[in-house]
Amino acid sequence: MFKGAWALVKGFHLLLSQNELRTVLWRMMLLLLVLFCVLTFGVFELSTAIGARFIPTGDAWYITILAWLLSLFAMILALGIGMISFVTLGSIAVSPWLDALYVRVAKLKGVSLEQHAQPWWKSVGHSLWNSTMPLLTFMPLALLAGLFFMVPVYGTIPATLVMGYASLKLLSFEFMDTPASFQGWKWQARKEQLDQNKWYYMGFTGFAMFLLVIPGLNLLVLPAAVVGLFSQIGDTTARIADSE
Repeated sequence: MFKGAWALVKGFHLLLSQNELRTVLWRMMLLLLVLFCVLTFGVFELSTAIGARFIPTGDAWYITILAWLLSLFAMILALGIGMISFVTLGSIAVSPWLDALYVRVAKLKGVSLEQHAQPWWKSVGHSLWNSTMPLLTFMPLALLAGLFFMVPVYGTIPATLVMGYASLKLLSFEFMDTPASFQGWKWQARKEQLDQNKWYYMGFTGFAMFLLVIPGLNLLVLPAAVVGLFSQIGDTTARIADSE
């Protein structure tokens, strides 16, 4: 887990220390900022709506405890949905710039990659397609969390844990999308990468989720993740190139 978290730290350092990476970063910042503002408003409204719908009122002794637990779950659920939406929609919207960023990272590492010359809409379409299968794996876990949530009081804690794990798993697939696309990995190869390096991605994505709640810094998480994952995914290309 610590290795994954440290990879993200190194991604931030490389992203901000290299001028050729910063020039790509500034192009995507405005779009990510607009997306973040829209989703922040949506998360606030969603949390309020969940609270108004499910948090009970009354004079019973357990109402205060139940209301606190449900309020916590509503906040975590809304934040989880907001993070997933931000990373998923952000990676789709800025996918051409993420491709350019990854090519430049590879060049810094001594690996020559060619960015796919295609229209913006086609690059976005490919990124959207690559986000479909992870969502299909996320939905059963989200449904399970919803079923736990229906159990009064005691179901709130397992619902939160299941939803947290599902969010980590989904975001791991989203973060690896650009590096995996350059590797030519289809869905099964991406799934195997996550299964074989589960704790690495739990640490990487868990730290990323923490940073996503920090205004300003969260705009850098997606590009830093793409840069940081070169050590896990792109180094395969580097080792092949060295052996040749």
